[in-house]
Amino acid sequence: MRTSTGSCLLAASTVFLLTACDAEPVPIPPPPPTPGVSSGPECLTSGVALTAGQVEAASGLRAMRVTMVNCGKMPYAVNGHPALRVLDADRKPLTLTIAEGTSNISRIDGFDDAPQPGTLAPGGEATAVLVWRNTVTDSSVPATTGVHIEVAPAAGQPTQLLTPQAGVDLGTTGTIATSPWVVAS
Repeated sequence: MRTSTGSCLLAASTVFLLTACDAEPVPIPPPPPTPGVSSGPECLTSGVALTAGQVEAASGLRAMRVTMVNCGKMPYAVNGHPALRVLDADRKPLTLTIAEGTSNISRIDGFDDAPQPGTLAPGGEATAVLVWRNTVTDSSVPATTGVHIEVAPAAGQPTQLLTPQAGVDLGTTGTIATSPWVVAS
């Protein structure tokens, strides 16, 4: 019996399709990340990664731990307070007071201590805590709510964009404060 080339291709295609149906499903790769948005901590060019903890809330007081991990291969010097900016949904900076130390928001043991210099070995961690109040002191002024916090280990260093689940609900206080970095022992 004589077959044409077209019939052979059709038969081969049919066999391939039938074979493909019995094969394991091919996993679909995840979508590429949105430019400028980090789905997890990424190692900054400075050799550290920053992550936000859960926002703890009680009686209008808010606190959120920020963890810095040395993801590089060299020791990393730590001293001072994190540098930060609170951004709105369009990633525009809000006009706020950024305080080093938390005494003008709440007196919390250790949060107003002088920064202690330290060194993070590769894989080592340091933490700082951001504190603010969701208090409305003037009903004629709209409450301020941030969506993102741009954080750097110190002023002038590369920043990482953190997005707290609960946002940054500052009320009309216009102030966010930070404790100094504390190197984990």
